[in-house]
Amino acid sequence: MTRQPLRPSRFAALGDSLTEGVGDRVDGAWRGWAALLAQGLGEPGRTAEFHNFAVSGALTRDVDEHQTPVALACAPDIASVVVGVNDTLRHTFDIHDIAMRYDRVCAAISAHGTRILTACLPDPGTMLALPVPLARPLARRQWAVNAVVHALSDRYGAIHLHIADSAWVEDRTLWSADRIHPGERGHRMIARRFHELLAAEGLALGAPPGAEPEQPAPGAAAKVLWLATAGTAWVARRCTDLLPELLGLAGAEMRHWARGTSVRLDQVAETALSSALASLSPGPPLVRMRE
Repeated sequence: MTRQPLRPSRFAALGDSLTEGVGDRVDGAWRGWAALLAQGLGEPGRTAEFHNFAVSGALTRDVDEHQTPVALACAPDIASVVVGVNDTLRHTFDIHDIAMRYDRVCAAISAHGTRILTACLPDPGTMLALPVPLARPLARRQWAVNAVVHALSDRYGAIHLHIADSAWVEDRTLWSADRIHPGERGHRMIARRFHELLAAEGLALGAPPGAEPEQPAPGAAAKVLWLATAGTAWVARRCTDLLPELLGLAGAEMRHWARGTSVRLDQVAETALSSALASLSPGPPLVRMRE
């Protein structure tokens, strides 16, 4: 009886611009951590079949309604679900809806026997070094999203990568000019850390991607050009949607600070998060807001 050769792993990547590869441009196109990781997932000498469904600006809703169905059609062995930062930048932010949709995505993927990769992320206010009254509401939102990701990663046995700690955030060599997306070095770091976790479970059979960038880092002129063109456009798009509410949130932050009642805002966020997690089945996971 002839032994059938093992097929390479199928890897589907779902999410937003982080997974699309923004910040790691190669030959005029985005590459990113997911593509780098895919190179080390297949059998030695056989590259994994890789499909990247991530789209810049995607919300949890988009991953739920659009990306998950097409990803499942590929029958992936491994699927990454890294999303949530864009949700924090919308006036429609609703942690209950985010939790419900993230749960639905993980449940659908797990039902097919696919192993899930997840990550918790730093908040954009910290990354952009916004003033505290503006940064704090965004941080509170990202804490809640990360708590949902932690809880559902535990529930579905996902391989989880924690990249919200200060060591990651403060290493500016990992980030691109926009201060939001990783540069090539950062994308390589994410890919290598996921590869290490997968290899420990026998799910990454190829070599890990290299740590050192292959492309020259953008110089000061290139960074200024980005901030004056694409960066300005990025801020304008976000401000149209978020800025009026964010200014209102900042005003509330300052009023509570002046009264010494800032803890109430934290309590409101904790209550909303606990309610969102309690509404999921089969039972409410542990609240882990500030991990």
